[in-house]
Amino acid sequence: MTTRALPLLGLLGLLAACSAATRNAPAPEQPAPPNIVFFLADDLGYGEVGSFGSELIPTPHIDSIAARGMRLTQHYSGSPVCASSRCVLLTGLHTGHCEVRNNWENGGWDEGDPEGQWPLAAGTATLARQLRDAGYATGAVGKWGLGGPDTSGAPENQGFDFFCGYLCQRIAHNHYPTHLWRNGERLPLGDNAWYDAHQRLAEPLESEEEYYARFNSGVYAHDVMQEQALEFLYANADRPFFLYYASPIPHASLQVPPEWLLPFPREWDEEPYLGTKGYLPHPRPRAAYAAMVAHLDAQVGAVLDTLEKLGVADNTLVVFTSDNGPTFNGGTDSTFFASAAGMRGLKCSVHEGGIKVPTVASWPGRIAPGTSSDFASAFEDWLPTLLELAGRAPVAATDGVSLVPTLTGAEGQVPHDHLYWEYAGQQAVREGRWKAVRTRLRKGDLSTMLFDLETDPAERHDLASERPEVLARMQALFLEARTPSEQFPLPAIDLPVESEG
Repeated sequence: MTTRALPLLGLLGLLAACSAATRNAPAPEQPAPPNIVFFLADDLGYGEVGSFGSELIPTPHIDSIAARGMRLTQHYSGSPVCASSRCVLLTGLHTGHCEVRNNWENGGWDEGDPEGQWPLAAGTATLARQLRDAGYATGAVGKWGLGGPDTSGAPENQGFDFFCGYLCQRIAHNHYPTHLWRNGERLPLGDNAWYDAHQRLAEPLESEEEYYARFNSGVYAHDVMQEQALEFLYANADRPFFLYYASPIPHASLQVPPEWLLPFPREWDEEPYLGTKGYLPHPRPRAAYAAMVAHLDAQVGAVLDTLEKLGVADNTLVVFTSDNGPTFNGGTDSTFFASAAGMRGLKCSVHEGGIKVPTVASWPGRIAPGTSSDFASAFEDWLPTLLELAGRAPVAATDGVSLVPTLTGAEGQVPHDHLYWEYAGQQAVREGRWKAVRTRLRKGDLSTMLFDLETDPAERHDLASERPEVLARMQALFLEARTPSEQFPLPAIDLPVESEG
């Protein structure tokens, strides 16, 4: 061996050593999947949040999510009513494909009647089940509505490690109920008495205190659910968690601890509400509604504060939205509060006011603060979005697209071919700027309205006769977007309409 070869051999040895060191070095750490807190309000209108234009109801904590993150100004719920909207959210399937397409009741209003709505089938590929399989602790508080006690649809059978709240939507019409449910077990609430949540008064009671004593006293269910939500966060702060906080507020009845009424003007309410439009009476209905929203906002604030205390806020995606548009009964006043923000329709309508919902999201370092997006999206998008963040692909087909590019400001956002809704003899489909609406299917009427949302977001001008080529394309989508439902048939589509003669 010559002396000139030694430097080369030394170099080769050094390279081999470096290669071995590289092979044995630990792989770079992958970013930890984010925690997820998903707030779902109940019947909260687009115009009832400060960051979406409300001037009457203070929502500083919800607004802080918008300030730290993004407003989704073209986001839609899954349905204009509770159960089906929640089904879309948790399955990623819109109401043309999902199992629960309307509210369905397992019982009546009498004490002891069976609880619950149509249950999700066993083994449904819910968001919670898939996140749990990805290593997340999964918890839910609030209103469920997708299966009563001891059914396949109960939350503990649909992927949730923990649940505390109302299984039954009817029971949730009373915010001082006799009981909630926790992990499959009935949870009594002190000495709360059962009563009909739709009681009417023939005439006003003698004093406000008498109203409060009869209808607004005892254990407030929302205080219990908030406590349980915070306990879930503390118990799971050392691992990825998904908290689904589905508050029943501000769904009527109008009930809130009386001290929450104090900030709101008495001149708002010249007359009491006596229960004549369903749900329980209240001496100050407008103040009560605003107070309920303020109470919900405070609960959001308590969760945000807890995330900070636990040191996990910087790696937590927080989303706040509503299950459908604002309601029209129970003493609520959507006109006074401009609840639908000038849009057509309210809850139970597939027009914009019934399905377009206030939506904000924050994630420090990933969602730029103070931003907004007008990308048209809907509840079916959250399942693929949250699973992508968890490092998983959906295990079953969905109607949604991942919103990760929109939220993070990245390129490559996949657009929707269309968005679709159906409910109780109504259909709506949106394709880009165009939206088609049918509202008279129960009468066997297939007539279709056509709106250009870019120039007419309030859906005031029907362009069906002026744009027949667009109308024909949208009518074809009504058929392409759905499969028939035996349990929730669509009149004039799945079933013949009986003659009224």
